[in-house]
Amino acid sequence: MLLPLQLKCNPVNMNKTNKFSYFILYGSLLAFIVYAVYILYINQEVFYTAHDRSEFLFGTPFFHALMQKPFGLMQYVGAWLTQLFYHPAVGSAVLVAIWTLIFIVGAKAFQLKSSASALMLLPVACLLTSVVDLGYWIYISTIRGYWFSQSVGYLVMLLLLWVARQTPRKWHIVWYLIGFCIYPVLGWFALLFVLCLALCEKPTWRELAGIVLFLFTASIWHTQFYSNIRFDDVVFAGLPRFITPSDSSEHPSIPFWVLGAVSALIAMGGHYLTSKVYRFTVPVLCAVAGIVFTSSQMYYDNNYINEMRMVRYAESDNWQEVLHIAEANKKPTRTMVFLKNIALTYEGGLLDRSFKLGNDDINITNPDSLHVTLLDIASPLVYYNYGMMNEAIRLNFEMAIQAGFSPFYLKVLSRCALACGDKELVERYTTQLHHHLFYDDWQPAPASEKVKELQKCYPDEITGVEYSDSYLVNAISLWYESDSKVASEQALFYSMIRCDSRRFWASLRNYVKTHMDEEFPLHAMEAYILYMDKAPEEKRIMLPVEQSVYERYKRFWATLESLAKPGMTFGKVGENMRKEYGDTYWWYNLFGKKILIVNGHIGHEVAS
Repeated sequence: MLLPLQLKCNPVNMNKTNKFSYFILYGSLLAFIVYAVYILYINQEVFYTAHDRSEFLFGTPFFHALMQKPFGLMQYVGAWLTQLFYHPAVGSAVLVAIWTLIFIVGAKAFQLKSSASALMLLPVACLLTSVVDLGYWIYISTIRGYWFSQSVGYLVMLLLLWVARQTPRKWHIVWYLIGFCIYPVLGWFALLFVLCLALCEKPTWRELAGIVLFLFTASIWHTQFYSNIRFDDVVFAGLPRFITPSDSSEHPSIPFWVLGAVSALIAMGGHYLTSKVYRFTVPVLCAVAGIVFTSSQMYYDNNYINEMRMVRYAESDNWQEVLHIAEANKKPTRTMVFLKNIALTYEGGLLDRSFKLGNDDINITNPDSLHVTLLDIASPLVYYNYGMMNEAIRLNFEMAIQAGFSPFYLKVLSRCALACGDKELVERYTTQLHHHLFYDDWQPAPASEKVKELQKCYPDEITGVEYSDSYLVNAISLWYESDSKVASEQALFYSMIRCDSRRFWASLRNYVKTHMDEEFPLHAMEAYILYMDKAPEEKRIMLPVEQSVYERYKRFWATLESLAKPGMTFGKVGENMRKEYGDTYWWYNLFGKKILIVNGHIGHEVAS
């Protein structure tokens, strides 16, 4: 009597088990999707910068240049798609669509059934990680089409694998040969295709011979078509590696090595994960593993994002928004400090507000050994806004030749050409920009009156070393003989940034002459009181100061003397005084100034 009862109950239990397993599967998928959407959302500014710093040039020269190496077609497609990040939400949606296809096609290609299909979350997690772990490589990477090419290449590989596994087994040897033939298109994904096809089913001796033939003929491709590329670059063609003459990093390449390893493991054992235990555990473990992997590899830093936002607003001359970001950030990087001071030049209050907002920059937070400074992030834009057109143009070309003529460089070059009155060059640069998807009607904004004024007073010739922040500070602090009100203000400010009392007195005399009947700015007054008290130079000028400011100066030194006790380091004293006096020039002069270093690394000086 028990046996029929048990048999009668089994279908009900099986239905409950199946429902629960599907609940686990869809719940895990939903959790990963929500996480991925959140990661893409908080990186929207990164994606806009990706479009702004990625090269796509209309015409056959750019296309042929990429087709000269394996994986070039995928890079070309990726470079075209990267334009969509002009609207980060649109580009993100396309990426999600590609990853969705990868999940669906991958489950069919690897013949994953039921809950085992959750294994495809792992390759998707690798590709998600690859677009959020780049960090400051985004400014100097030379890889064309990086943001989409790997996802598109992997999808094409899975489509081929799916089709190959639908054909009779005896035709697999033909697919190995096809893998060789598509090597120029897919690069390292062609090798991954052959590997996964061999691992999905036990290969015969003919198939093993085909694999050997593939490896052998790859060397023929190298000899006949890619002799100017190193052999290891051919074997793993298209696999992103991050190397410059002065920097290298393995960290951003990790997702792609993991992608290859995970694909091979899924091909070997994915179809075995069909038991009841695996149906419950695999989706959860895959979702958790994908989330943990992406979270551990992703690069995210508030200053990193704020730098991108400030550059974006500075490109469009939206200086109020630049100041809003500066006001909300208490520990800026050097790039943020320079852009903030340019914004104060335009909006007013440079010598009244700059030190209140802070000029003591901090080093960028960078997990790699990569050396990136203002030069790589915004230097051409900074030089342009200080009227130093020759430096801006030269830096644009030098950096664009390495990283590509992206919209950022084309826009700055167009503005420089317009400021110099070269309409032919303006047309050349804008014509190239007009071939981009979202720049059909873009035209450079005319140079502001302040840029024109600085351009006239600056001896616009390339001299000395123009590759460091110190060059910029030093050059502007020498404008103390100019009759321009804007230039005299800049000269005074940067002599204060240099903490150079000799240039300060020369700049102050010129500033007073060009700003007659105007109020004495607060920070200039603070510097004046300090140098009157501490600097022994002769020929100083006598100016009235506010009693409240002078009284605060005396309290500043009294506080300093009370804190300067045995056991207290210079840095600790500065931190203790920051809250009360961090908004003054006196605090900056003693505790906030940084030594600007030039170490010979063109474009990649160490931020000090």
